[in-house]
Amino acid sequence: MGNARIVLVRPKFEGNVGAIARSMANFDLDELYLVDPCGIGDEAYRRSKHGNAVLDNAVTVGTLDEALDGCFLVAGTSGIVTKGEKNYVRIPITAAEFAERMNGYHEKVAILFGPEDTGLFQDELERCDVLITIPASDSYPILNLSHAATIVFYELSENVAAAPTPADDDEKERMMSFFDELLECIDYPEQRRLNTSVMFRRLIGRAVPTKWEYQTILGVFGDASKLIGRGR
Repeated sequence: MGNARIVLVRPKFEGNVGAIARSMANFDLDELYLVDPCGIGDEAYRRSKHGNAVLDNAVTVGTLDEALDGCFLVAGTSGIVTKGEKNYVRIPITAAEFAERMNGYHEKVAILFGPEDTGLFQDELERCDVLITIPASDSYPILNLSHAATIVFYELSENVAAAPTPADDDEKERMMSFFDELLECIDYPEQRRLNTSVMFRRLIGRAVPTKWEYQTILGVFGDASKLIGRGR
């Protein structure tokens, strides 16, 4: 999946960064971004083995915004799964399901891995269109960072096929804006709008609509907002 950008957010141990670089080389991934990382030195290069080129070309940035620049879909990883449908921020799909939905997907996809001790913060999870998890023991669900990354890379490598043309970033953000406008037009409770907007983003992220599907939904939301506004 050559359109995948691997983003490590505040990694704490350079050995894990090196091990991830090695796994990326194993599965023909070469775009690595590091957000506010630990120092990268000899240990990272020892662990990376033949993935040294991935480390050499890694892009270090100070903020998540910089790391996501140019990416259409943002996928976050989390070992914490919240039971129940109401906590939309932490309802994930499995790595295998994510990989299947990425079949033939051509837009740039950022796959985020959080720091070893805390994982991604709440505001970082809210930036994600979809969450990925790896099913593990309920008593010990958190995998080592490099191990989790390797499993995700493997699943992606197993799913390569053609797919319809996806929408572009402008269309996606226009649809989100129309959805937010619709919430405003119907006087949806202010205190619930953020969570509902995040829920809708996740729903669309899991579905990975095509360009035609995005345009159809855009038209419906746009017409609904106009009609409601006219009725007022």
